[in-house]
Amino acid sequence: MRKILTVLAALASLSLTNCGYNAIQSEDEQIKGNWSEVVNQYQRRADLVPNLVNSVKGFAQQEKDVLLGVTNARAKVGSIQATPEVLNDPAAFQKFQAAQSELSSALSRLLVVTENYPQLKSDALFKDLMSQLEGTENRITVARNRYIKAVQDYNVTVRSFPTNLTAMAFGYKEKPNFSVENEKAISIAPKVDFNAAPAPSK
Repeated sequence: MRKILTVLAALASLSLTNCGYNAIQSEDEQIKGNWSEVVNQYQRRADLVPNLVNSVKGFAQQEKDVLLGVTNARAKVGSIQATPEVLNDPAAFQKFQAAQSELSSALSRLLVVTENYPQLKSDALFKDLMSQLEGTENRITVARNRYIKAVQDYNVTVRSFPTNLTAMAFGYKEKPNFSVENEKAISIAPKVDFNAAPAPSK
């Protein structure tokens, strides 16, 4: 009888070890950590925006629509709470991603406008802000890539047998991942036009 109980205990212990619960916990924590870094870098970018807008405003006050677009996009980003709960809500995650994409687009329009202001491009403060923004965009890319990989690993775990049974039992579901909003648009090569508009006369 004692031998049977020992065998049953060993089997139970083995099944708990191989059920994948610990792997799910570990990968879930990895996602949260990587998400924190994504949010940290996005916040760094958002913090740069007011200084960048003020710098451009000093040289190009007539570009009010572009400056207002950047300011509004930044405000929208700031209004979204990027808590770890967002990771379990595809709709909230999509809203976060859309807001960040809107800010990226607004910043792109701002940078296109600045091409028409040689004095602005040579300004030391503007150069420093642009350098910081470029560095931040690179950090965002790295942080997003790490998050994407962590989510991929987690989603494979919660979908694979037998860990999918453990995931179902404890309510762990697949997490949303970053995606490209318009895949058709990015498949088209951008048009390059070297005939820039002349700088506005003062």
